[in-house]
Formats: sequence, C-alpha cells, structure tokens
Amino acid sequence: MGTRVTVVGEALVDLLWRSGAREAHAVAGGSPANVAVGLHRLERPVTLVTAWGEDPPGALVREHLAETGVEVRRVRAESDRTTVALAYLGEDGAATYDFVAAWDPAELPVPEDTAVLHTGSLAVVIEPGASRVLDLCRAQRRAGRTVAADLNVRPAVQPDRDAYRAVCLRLAGAVDVLKASDEDLGWLWPGRPAEEAARELLAAGPALVVVTLGGDGAFAVTAEGGARVTAPEVEVVDTVGAGDTFQAALLDAVAERGGPPVGREALTEVLARCAAAAAITCTRRGANPPTRADLMLL
Repeated sequence: MGTRVTVVGEALVDLLWRSGAREAHAVAGGSPANVAVGLHRLERPVTLVTAWGEDPPGALVREHLAETGVEVRRVRAESDRTTVALAYLGEDGAATYDFVAAWDPAELPVPEDTAVLHTGSLAVVIEPGASRVLDLCRAQRRAGRTVAADLNVRPAVQPDRDAYRAVCLRLAGAVDVLKASDEDLGWLWPGRPAEEAARELLAAGPALVVVTLGGDGAFAVTAEGGARVTAPEVEVVDTVGAGDTFQAALLDAVAERGGPPVGREALTEVLARCAAAAAITCTRRGANPPTRADLMLL
C-alpha cells in the first residue's frame, strides 16, 4: 500500500443563494469532491471515485473536476442523474441545504496503492449507494486499509432522526476515524453534550472521533483520552467548504502517519493544523481550500 487517499462519494452542483440575492449561483462541489480537492492542494496523492449523470449539472461537475487536477474515477450512475443542492447562505455566511438527490454508483473501484479510504455525507445515507459504500468500508478495513468518514449530517435527505442516527452508528462501526460537527451531533442527539455523543460514536468502533466546533475549534476523543484546540480568529467570508477542508487536512495527517494520531501531543498538533486549514477557507468565498504552501506560512 502507498500513501494515497481514495475518496468515495458524491460530486454535485450547489445552487448558492445568498441572503438578499434575487438569484442563485451554480457551483460544482459536494463534500467528498471538496475533500478530494483539499487533499490535492495539500499535495497528497488522491483519487475521487464518484458518479454523475449526463445532464446539465453533470456537465458542470465534469468541467469543475477537470479543472481541479484531481484524479477522478467516474463510475456509472444507474439513474443517470446528478445531485443538486440548494444552499441558503445567511448574513453570517453559514449555509443550510436542500437536495434533489441521487446516489447510485454501479461499482466502487479502489486503487491498489490506497492507504486511506474516506467517505461520508450523502454517500452514506442515500440508497442504494449508501449500502454499497458501507460494504466497501467494511471490506477495506478488513484488507488493512485505514477507513475514515465524515458524518456531515444533512436532515433534508433523511428527516427521520432515529433512522439517521442508526445509519451513523453503523458507519461508526465500519471506520477507524470518524468526524462530525457539533451541529451534526446536536441534531442526532438533541440536548446531549457533544462530547457525550462523541463517546457514544467511539463506543461503536472507531479508534478516533473528531468533533469540529466552528469558530470554537475542535476536539478529539479516543479510548485513551483526547485533545482540544481553539480556532484561529479570522474574518469570515462564508463557511462553505470549511468542514471539508478540515477533513482533508485530517486525512492528510492520517495518511502521513500511517494511521490515526495517537496521544494528546500528536492529536493536538493534527487538530491545530486542521483548524488552521479550515480557518483559511472561511476567509474565502465558496469551497476554496488552502495549499500546503499556504499552511506552511502560518
């Protein structure tokens, strides 16, 4: 195995509708695709395994991915449809989403030199693709690869809280590294502290659970303990892609270290770099992650 990260999941079109605007702006993205772009900019070997349809949104996705330089393995979408997300951007730059969703990849090939497999977001919720992705995670973990996921909860595609929570716990049992935001956990477990919810996910099977806290930083929990970091103070343009940038930096560290970071010192170092990467993205419009050189300047 090498140091490649293979990202499995949706590439879609975001219709960004800013508060007060009279029309939406179409931008290709999707959480897994954004993560792959973030890894590419960090100079990590990365392959995106995804599907899209032969439709106008699909043409935009194809053009966008070609421009990024990311290695893409497009698989056949059984429905021949591309997912479209309507992202409402508030005055504070935060986004809420609605989806016209399809995720039905016919196959999910993984390059032989893959060290880390990553998935999450719509790809682990929307059937029939979600079940195929879960099976892939289990198989890749048995094969000795590190498997990671980002919950990136989207209630618009599964409003049944109990059903969504069950999906997340099954996923937790199939991965080594799991990331969520405090908003994800707040929706899944209303009224429960984020650290308590993170511990429940940890008990399901991963070695590491990381929780992002927006402007307040992030924390990690493991069986041996955990770590917490604050976020750099920046002028926020919008938060689109910040979580995906954090995840890309986390995956980069996991691939570099040959597995999840162990011990408070290593966890703190990794979380601080991830928070810095996400903060840079927040200073830019849209999902525009930093390069490795950007991070080295900090």
